[in-house]
Amino acid sequence: MAQRVLVALLALASVVCAQRRVDPRFSYVRVIAVVPFVGQGTPADPKRPEYAPWPVSQDNSGILAYYHEPSDDGRFALVEYVAYNRSALQAILNDTSITVFIKGVASKSAIETALKQYRKDFNLDNFGVVMP
Repeated sequence: MAQRVLVALLALASVVCAQRRVDPRFSYVRVIAVVPFVGQGTPADPKRPEYAPWPVSQDNSGILAYYHEPSDDGRFALVEYVAYNRSALQAILNDTSITVFIKGVASKSAIETALKQYRKDFNLDNFGVVMP
């Protein structure tokens, strides 16, 4: 009888203490930026947002992933960069010639207001890359 009570208490404790999983859209360090496109548009040098890693690397100390949408005029890319740590994104954060926001620090309204100058239909809820 005591064993059943103990098992029931442990089962109840595991359910009560369980934490919700973090939404993958908010995991890792994320930066949203407006950057120019770079690259010649060839297979060896594809057109991509500035700071987007090319060629793709398996090194986890750099930028892990990115997602971009072009601006309405096609001159700029609205990009979300994802990394394990902030140091991988330091070059982007230090670049004073671009618009940069740290996701989770800047408010949603501030990000949307700034990026709607480049893309009229910009919506932060539909923007970004999901990392497992």
